[in-house]
Amino acid sequence: MDLIQAIIIAIIEGITEFLPVSSTGHMILASSLMELHEDEFVKTFEIAIQIGAILSVLTLYYKRFLVSLDIYYKLFVAFIPTGIVGFFAYKTIKMYLFNPLVVSLMLIIGGIVLIILDKWSEKPSHKYKDINDVSILDAFKIGCAQCLSMVPGVSRAAATIFGGIGIGFNRKQAAEFSFLLAIPTMFAATGYDLLKSSTDFTSNQVFLLSVGLIVAFVTALVAVKFFILLLSKYGFKHFGYYRIALGILFLVLAKTMGLAM
Repeated sequence: MDLIQAIIIAIIEGITEFLPVSSTGHMILASSLMELHEDEFVKTFEIAIQIGAILSVLTLYYKRFLVSLDIYYKLFVAFIPTGIVGFFAYKTIKMYLFNPLVVSLMLIIGGIVLIILDKWSEKPSHKYKDINDVSILDAFKIGCAQCLSMVPGVSRAAATIFGGIGIGFNRKQAAEFSFLLAIPTMFAATGYDLLKSSTDFTSNQVFLLSVGLIVAFVTALVAVKFFILLLSKYGFKHFGYYRIALGILFLVLAKTMGLAM
């Protein structure tokens, strides 16, 4: 991995992590297109830069964590299903499903779901005035929906937003709860993967990691703000169209360029 590749991957991570388009899927597709060899450092890099994205959400939403302990309890409950499934199934999922073909198909299927979800979410919901008011049971239901994101290409954001709309959040509330739930989920997943990594970093690799963290942090800050604006004005359907187009495009490119699937 060189500096340009590191910056590209970090930008992709920052932009896509909190959008319902699958950051993992985009990084897998980008790595394939750049013919980036998935060695131990590259795998660690793709995991570690997620910390930059997490910090962007903490920066934007830190006030919510200072109001009361209630939100901590509900995020913990929402995290439980993914934590359990991840602990027992993540290794198998990563071995068999982390490939461009699965990502492309999940992008297309997820895109169709988002278009349907857009129509479903058009009617304003008044079940909750604020995401802090969500019940423990509804928080758990969102957590169960998040388990779908274990499959690469599904998108953690898309899965949790789907769960949020399903329990009665409006579009903005579903997106914001998704942002907050990303914090414990990504910290746990990132920490677990980093603990298993045995990579001894060279000075150049430390430099690439530092650049990646900063780039992911800055781009995620912009992406989260931009997403809320787009969501309020246009809904989910355009993200669905994008997913479908990207999934089809990559299937075509893989066929014509002979990319490994």
